[in-house]
Amino acid sequence: MTDTTPATRVTELPTRWLRDHLHEALAIYGAAMGYGDSVVAGRYGYAVQHTERPGFRAVGGFARTAEGEQLVGFGYGYLVAPGQWWHDQVRNALDRRTAKQWLPGAFEVCELHVHPDHQSRGLGRQLLHALVADLPHPAALLSTPDTDTKAFRLYHADGFVDLARGYHFPGDARPFAILGARLPLTPPRPKD
Repeated sequence: MTDTTPATRVTELPTRWLRDHLHEALAIYGAAMGYGDSVVAGRYGYAVQHTERPGFRAVGGFARTAEGEQLVGFGYGYLVAPGQWWHDQVRNALDRRTAKQWLPGAFEVCELHVHPDHQSRGLGRQLLHALVADLPHPAALLSTPDTDTKAFRLYHADGFVDLARGYHFPGDARPFAILGARLPLTPPRPKD
């Protein structure tokens, strides 16, 4: 992969396509998050289950290669609901009022990742906006490591606000931020 790669194509992915290419997508997840093979392999079963949730939607970013196109970024999410692990963790992290304002009917941006070789070119923003475009939900929610990363800055620049900071999900030592944005998501204004 080189810096001369043409612009990527962003499109909605059929659920079946994502299931058939889940190993490819999760390799991007591992590279973007710095996770080893065992963590990536352990994520596969959860990702398959996610594709069966109500309101599931996925998007992908494809770069042209000599062989055709290659998936270089993806995102997916679904309607949050009580009983889902992430929903229940977030419900516990938020105060009662905030949970009541944000959780009902919200769309969880569960995964949004760009291969490191394709980061810092606007693909993450394109994927985020394509994923939540025209959704019938009042809000989008997500969690991200609570540190100054490109992803964290992207979410804040695109209208996400802090709902909780420094939250520790079971099984991960890193603190996470829980963010929310009202939909429709408005693109950031260009800098003067």
